[in-house]
This record gives sequence, C-alpha cells and structure tokens, in this order.
Amino acid sequence: MAVLSIENLSKNYGSVKALNNVSFAVPPQTVFGILGPNGSGKTTLLGIVMDILKVSSGSYAWAGNEAHDVMRRKIGTLLETPNFYHYLSGEANLRIAARIKGHGEEDIDKVLQIVNLHERRRSKFNTYSLGMKQRLAIASCLLGDPDILVFDEPTNGLDPAGIAEIRELIKDLHRQGKTIIMASHILDEVEKVCTHVAIIQRGVLKTVGSVAEVLNTSGTSNAASILIELSAADNARLKNILQQLPGLDSITQTENGLEIICPDSITAEQVNQFCFEKGMVLGKLNVKRKSLETRFLEITGRQSDR
Repeated sequence: MAVLSIENLSKNYGSVKALNNVSFAVPPQTVFGILGPNGSGKTTLLGIVMDILKVSSGSYAWAGNEAHDVMRRKIGTLLETPNFYHYLSGEANLRIAARIKGHGEEDIDKVLQIVNLHERRRSKFNTYSLGMKQRLAIASCLLGDPDILVFDEPTNGLDPAGIAEIRELIKDLHRQGKTIIMASHILDEVEKVCTHVAIIQRGVLKTVGSVAEVLNTSGTSNAASILIELSAADNARLKNILQQLPGLDSITQTENGLEIICPDSITAEQVNQFCFEKGMVLGKLNVKRKSLETRFLEITGRQSDR
C-alpha cells in the first residue's frame, strides 16, 4: 500500500492555480523527490498533505486512511526554518520540541547521535553552522521515531559541505527503512538521494516514477534513451550530419562539442559508422547516462516559473 496517495489535488488562489489535478502515489521505504522550479507548487502540495493549507478540490490519504491528528503526529516534518532558541543548547531545544510534540523526550540522545551532533549537544544553537542547524531540525523531526519524514528544501541555503552532510543523513535514514518525501528545486541533489521523483511545473504534474524510469524515457516516445557526447574537427558540419541520423531525439551544442539524445537501440558503434560513411571522423565519442537535469529541461523547457 502506498504511504501517500494523492488524487486530482487542486489548489486555487483566486484565478491562480497553484496545483492543477495532481495525482501520484508514494511507495513505502522510498526517497520520493517532488521536483520543480521555484513557484511550481511543491511547498503548496506539502502544506496541503500536512493539513496546513486547505485543498480546493481532490483528496489525499496516508496509508489508505484520511489524514487526522494522530496520523500526522507519526510523521516527522520540516516545512520551514525551525524556530529554535538561539541561546539554548541543541539538547535543550530538542527537549522543548519533544514537550510540544507530546512525545519523544526519551529519544533525544539517540537522534543527536543519528544526526552527528551528540558531541555538540550542550553547545548553544547560535554557535552552530547552518548545516548543524539543519541537522538539529532533522533531529527534531526524528523525535518519536516516525516512519515517514517530510522535508521542504532540506538543503536550501547550505554551502557544499552542509549539502553533503544532509545528503548523507537522508541516505542513512532511508537505509534505516524510513520513507522520505522531499521537495527540492536542486536537480543534482534529487538525483543523488532520491529513488523516485515527481516533476511539477506551474502546478501541473509533468511526470512521475522511479528516477531510473524518468531518466530512461525520451522526450518523444516511451522508449529508453541514451546521451552521447561527441566532437570532431568541424563540429558545425558534424551537427549537420547528425541531424540526418534516423531516430535522433535531440542535438545540443556544448562548449566541447555536441550532445545527442537517441533511443538506446542506436549504439555508439552505429553513430560512429554513420558519421564515417558521411566522411566525418570523430575525435570524441562518449556514451553517458542521461542526467536528471537533461530530462528536466526536456520536460519543462528552460524558462523559470517566475
């Protein structure tokens, strides 16, 4: 049974449709990324399923049941910047959070170890780095040992070191069997930590599935596709030749040559032979797995939602 099922969810702000008939299901024990540009409706969607915002139409269910207070208390959430007390220690802040939640005070020592803050548990919050503050916020989410975690932009504003810390923490929590639902606009992070992804643009669900399924779907068909990097002495002529390649999905000029996307039924050897028969000798030919960024741009285009 799906951890979260969303059916035709819509949210209107006057004439503006923040969400438009969005439907998908989150499988258990996955890291499910809700990906989209800023302003695409990700935060609105999380606000609705956590009952912070009221839905205009449609429905959602947690583990097949309607949302209720008891169910929501079993979900660890990080939807906004945590409101910790700056001059209290991390440990003291968690004690206050546990009392507000009504459970989890006995978990404080354990969650501080999970987020690698146990040695700094008595340090004041205002001495923490941004990454440490975010890890303390995740520790607060873990009080009560919830099976489901919901994060909105968990790496937002962090430096590369802080992003790496949160990334590894999310991977560890997933390995412990937790289901993690996270909204993000950072494609690289979603690709590195998520098992499944839903791409939303202007409130409309564009695609959903495992990361492998999303990456292996070409922009023009349901066939699997590959990304090939290639170059030659005359890249302009090479581009003209490649445009004649049967089955070609797209071709893009890069700083170092060209990138083509084509069905995986076309091999690198076939591309090399095709170019050679047209009188073009390749200087580089490299088959790559298509990146989530490439797929994202295929689906959404290159314009921001703002």
